[in-house]
Amino acid sequence: MTQSMTGIRVRKGYDRGHVQFGWLDSYHTFSFGNYYDPQHMGFRALRVINDDRIAPGAGFPTHGHRDMEIITYMLEGSLEHKDSLGTGEVIRPGEVQRMTAGTGIAHSEFNHSQDDPVHLLQIWILPERQGLEPGYEQKLFPVEEKRGQWRLLADREGRDGALTVHQDLSLYATVLQPAESVTYDLKLGRHAWIQIASGIVTLNGEPLRAGDGVAVSEALTLEVIAESDAELLLFDLA
Repeated sequence: MTQSMTGIRVRKGYDRGHVQFGWLDSYHTFSFGNYYDPQHMGFRALRVINDDRIAPGAGFPTHGHRDMEIITYMLEGSLEHKDSLGTGEVIRPGEVQRMTAGTGIAHSEFNHSQDDPVHLLQIWILPERQGLEPGYEQKLFPVEEKRGQWRLLADREGRDGALTVHQDLSLYATVLQPAESVTYDLKLGRHAWIQIASGIVTLNGEPLRAGDGVAVSEALTLEVIAESDAELLLFDLA
């Protein structure tokens, strides 16, 4: 069920699609794979937010993508990435990966550890145009840069050391301690999606917890107050 308050619609984490295999435990904010809900097909250019936990040593074998911007946001563990561009990287918490699938790219993703699970958010964004040249970026954003403030992770211009994403959006993250707060002024004509990656917060007085998502389509000042240690993503979208 989607709850709503003035200008804000809440997508509760327990209402998401859920698949569980022996090695993968995944929650889908929007329709994905065998999970289909016509009421939740994405939000603006945001098409997928998958909350994935991958067992030690397991992962996704080589598979292909086209015409999608794919962002991986690491929460726990380490993920080994290989792709048809020749990229071979390990992604760890604090690091963010952007892969432009464009005209076509194949990649694999495996838990780099034989002992510890991986927890990540995989995000798909529709690009502003099709047929882009495939590309890859990966950057570390230290927790100190996110603590108590919104840190820009990705946007069209790659401002302030952010990743470049081929769409009119800005992606921010923040890390909060109990009783800490941040605000964000959403401008007229813009839209926002806020994803609670971990912890418990209130957003303009609405209680939210890990897994919840919020859609905003009015010009508002958004105030987040942490009730526990928390980590959030904010997408500012056209």
